[in-house]
Amino acid sequence: MFALTWIPATIAASGFQVARNALQRGLMPSTGPWGATLVRFLFGLPFSLAFAGVALWLTPSARLQFTAVFWQAAMTGALTQVLATAALLVAMRRAGFAVGTALQQSSLPLSAIVGLVVFQDRLSPLAWTGVAVTTAGLAVLTWPSPEATGPKPVSGAAFGLLSGLCFGVSLNAFRHSGLALEPHHPVCSALASVAVVQAVQAACLTAILATRDRGSLRAVFAGWRESLGAGLCGACASAGWFLALALSPAAPVRAVGVVEAPMAALAGRRLFAERLGPRQLIAGLAVLAGVVMTTLW
Repeated sequence: MFALTWIPATIAASGFQVARNALQRGLMPSTGPWGATLVRFLFGLPFSLAFAGVALWLTPSARLQFTAVFWQAAMTGALTQVLATAALLVAMRRAGFAVGTALQQSSLPLSAIVGLVVFQDRLSPLAWTGVAVTTAGLAVLTWPSPEATGPKPVSGAAFGLLSGLCFGVSLNAFRHSGLALEPHHPVCSALASVAVVQAVQAACLTAILATRDRGSLRAVFAGWRESLGAGLCGACASAGWFLALALSPAAPVRAVGVVEAPMAALAGRRLFAERLGPRQLIAGLAVLAGVVMTTLW
């Protein structure tokens, strides 16, 4: 029974992630994309530290090893996650909340292609068929509609694809950082790794905004209620993802995680009065189908 805990953990993580993205997007008009990105890390840090503290307390035999391998992987993941979050928020604002979330699913096929070119990873024919289906769906999603005017829909799609690529890199980097930190206690290692990375991300982004964009930084703290909610949702989402990955291989977790897309479509309609056209709906379903096929490698 405990082995199946990863399924509700993944679904819960997807829901918290959609809520966090919605709260961050709502902050963007006042904070800008970088201020809204900071919210995820700065206001999520107290919760991540609490989760890591509980995990360490429950796992007294854990021995964290802060080696050079850990720091290299963790800092790579930290940088690419910051870029991915900012790009996703811009994509959601320009292309729509649901479309931006669907474009984020490009992290899986893009990771597969990078894995083949850089690491010589091998996938099954079914998985590569999924990559092709996902790519076709993304191409339809990114193609501007006849009603679209100006560069925003196209640039929103570009930012969505950039977000997917950066999230794919950060996912692999964080997995390696967790293995380097404490390979024998994956849950404790994952939560501790998240806390360390978020502390670095929060400190660096706060320092950058304090010197280059104090208005955005003031707006972040002025909207502390919404910021705190986004931070809590982000910390819960991270905890759920890493708990699921500690209990199950990544492929089925990633497949169940596509439940995020219909959640985002519902949130986009109810919170932002967005409606998906037939073309976007069909393309989005194709993307989700391709993602599931790719995870079955």
